Amino acid sequence: MRWFARRLGFYVFAIWVALTINFLLPRLMPGDPVSGLLAHLTPAQIQANPGIVHEFETLLGGTHNSIWHDYVTYLGRIAHFDFGLSTSNYPTPVSEVVGRTLPYSMFLVGVAFILAFVLGTAIGMVAAWRRGRAVDNVVVPVFMALSALPAFFTALLGLYFLGLKAHWFPIQHAYDSGVTPGFNWTFLSSAFRHSQLPILVIIAAFTGGWVLNMRTVMINTIGEDYVLMAQAKGLPDRRVMTRYAARNAILPPLNGFAPLFASAIGGLVFIEFVFSYPGAGLTLQQAVLGNDYPLAQALLVVLSICVILANLLMDILNLVLDPRLRSA
Repeated sequence: MRWFARRLGFYVFAIWVALTINFLLPRLMPGDPVSGLLAHLTPAQIQANPGIVHEFETLLGGTHNSIWHDYVTYLGRIAHFDFGLSTSNYPTPVSEVVGRTLPYSMFLVGVAFILAFVLGTAIGMVAAWRRGRAVDNVVVPVFMALSALPAFFTALLGLYFLGLKAHWFPIQHAYDSGVTPGFNWTFLSSAFRHSQLPILVIIAAFTGGWVLNMRTVMINTIGEDYVLMAQAKGLPDRRVMTRYAARNAILPPLNGFAPLFASAIGGLVFIEFVFSYPGAGLTLQQAVLGNDYPLAQALLVVLSICVILANLLMDILNLVLDPRLRSA
């Protein structure tokens, strides 16, 4: 448990660093962020909300208070999930915009990454066990080639060939026009249909990494004494492959889940932009281009914490699966 306590302390520190960097970014940028925000508002909006200038100054460090005072105020607002008002969606609170867009991205990345991990490890396992055959000579190079392409280029290929040419999938937005978002079958089925092509693109872009990782580790594991002993006992090949070799080879690919998840979060901006998918990635891109500092800050905080929590989850799984960590 000492190992887990140290890891938990590390991730708490990482969250604090992410929050601090997010606090400093607008204050280190050239120009006056407050003036840029107020430029998006009409004089009538400013007159109707006399406290909005002070609110933006407090949020972005444009007050005459010390930076330490602003930093403590910032942390207090983050603790209460108060990110202020979005200037590009004025006067909508930032938390409402994040709550409306984040579920789309979490569903997209969550489903795609679980499928990519399962598919990649399965292909890598079979390719290593049956080296030189069709899976190893054809399927592995295809996924490696797809993973070498930029995510936005893979998205463009999927959009053109599977959307515009074949008409197999919708090519934009998260649900059909005229459908009202809600927990009902009409909306859920429409949202699932619109998410299929972006999910396929994420799978195509990131499965190759797990294929190569699992194949490499599996090849090394096949030569271990306990695997050779299991084969000498006459156990079925499938059982030796899954119960003996793959069970021990899965840990390194599992450790690679969080770094690839972070890469997918970075590529999410481009994928959602290509498909006009109204998730957190597209919203972040629009917030940055529109100088919507409160919304951009909030999304960066949320996405950073999601990556950190993914790393923490992988450490917990390692603690459960690896007895050497439990005895450390």
